[in-house]
Amino acid sequence: MADSTQHRTRAIDLVGQRFGRLTVIKRQGTKKNGNAAWLCQCDCGNKVVVDGYAMRHGVVNSCGCIRRENSQRLAKQNTAFIAQQHNGAQTLKNEDGVYYASLHRGKRNRSGVVGVSFDRASGRWATRLFYQGRYVLLKMCDSYQEAVQLRREAEKKYLGKHKQ
Repeated sequence: MADSTQHRTRAIDLVGQRFGRLTVIKRQGTKKNGNAAWLCQCDCGNKVVVDGYAMRHGVVNSCGCIRRENSQRLAKQNTAFIAQQHNGAQTLKNEDGVYYASLHRGKRNRSGVVGVSFDRASGRWATRLFYQGRYVLLKMCDSYQEAVQLRREAEKKYLGKHKQ
């Protein structure tokens, strides 16, 4: 029976080497897939841990800044995208400027009330209402009933005729 350590290879030391915009600083352990992980400094200033194989084979060559720059450049050249950006916020609101999300319960809502949810970390109920670009209600409550009551009061005050 062959010893399983025979097939292991030593990681290539990449400290100080450059790959695209990344300069390798130090070894940062091993990824779940068995590849060496390396802490790298990107030219933009960010630090990122990168899979050594992906970096050596040109799959990863920045912290993500190249992708962001390319996306921004392409978005600025796309007239349809620009037009939608300017009108996009309006499609989320009704004719009076009230966000539809503040008016209608979505499929993922589990509390049964728009703007009320349970926060598992604190064990409390969160209630919120976003109106005209800001939160007019953002509070944690000990009971579901209190959260619903605060939400209903805020709806009457800010949404008035829009809430049924």
